[in-house]
Amino acid sequence: MNERDVEISKREAKKKERRSRKDKLAIEKRILRLSFMGSVFFILAEGVMAWYTHSHSLWTDCLFDSADLVMIGPFMVLVPLLYKPVTEKHPYGYAQVESLFLLVKYSVLLALTCNLMVENIKLLFHGGHDVDAGSIAVFEFLVCVCCAVMYAILGHYSKKYESTTIKAELYMWKLDVISSMGVAIAFAVQTALLHTSLRFMTPYIDPAVAVVMALLLIKEPVCEIFQSIKNLILFAPEEETLSQIRAIVDQHMKDYPYEVTFLDVIQTGRKLWVEVYIGNQTDVIHISIIHKVRDEIKQELRDKYDQVYIEVIPD
Repeated sequence: MNERDVEISKREAKKKERRSRKDKLAIEKRILRLSFMGSVFFILAEGVMAWYTHSHSLWTDCLFDSADLVMIGPFMVLVPLLYKPVTEKHPYGYAQVESLFLLVKYSVLLALTCNLMVENIKLLFHGGHDVDAGSIAVFEFLVCVCCAVMYAILGHYSKKYESTTIKAELYMWKLDVISSMGVAIAFAVQTALLHTSLRFMTPYIDPAVAVVMALLLIKEPVCEIFQSIKNLILFAPEEETLSQIRAIVDQHMKDYPYEVTFLDVIQTGRKLWVEVYIGNQTDVIHISIIHKVRDEIKQELRDKYDQVYIEVIPD
């Protein structure tokens, strides 16, 4: 292959990369738009039902979804920035914007969840309160079905591309399906208890369900806050990711007369930076070989990770 063919091949590869970036952006914006519209509908329905029944568990679900919705709106504006290439002014692109945004989002959700949990625990110690359990059970079952439909639709689109943000949205809808079914079962049980000797327990079911929901919801914000902080201060990814990258690098380097002296991996948001430091006994480095092995490693990593930047550097 002569120099002209190589240049044409590089230009085609860059065009293909730009098309792929545009396709991913379109998919992500479509998923976020669908999730936003679905969230608005369910929040309005839950708000009206919570006001009508005075159910604390419905208020908990409604407020949690509202806080998540408030974060989706601005993020839809920020998504295009995540696909802008790196520059000298922004050496890490806008990847850290996503990490910062997720940190703020989950911090708000954590604070809200803790507050709701404390308020409902107080209510439990003050005798609880009665609600229309039958109406809530039917409503939550319908919400569960609708959320399952939305989760299936978003899951279909995410098969083509799944970023950190898309995973977070899918997790929220999956959580809505599970929590709605759990609440529906709890209030169906409360309806059954009204005709038994355990009737005295019914006022405690609504705040108890709200506390259990808060405990289940609190795990995700805590995990995501720690992950976002790691990304913001440019820590290395998990050991599993490092091991996988190291195995891929070693596999390709064994075909060349070089050895890896150090592997530097940084992850921030959805972007991954890999720097492979190499050396050999003769201290002779061929630039053409470095470019070739870099392209090979980059191609394989792109099949496993979203946005990968790799450099092979003589040590």
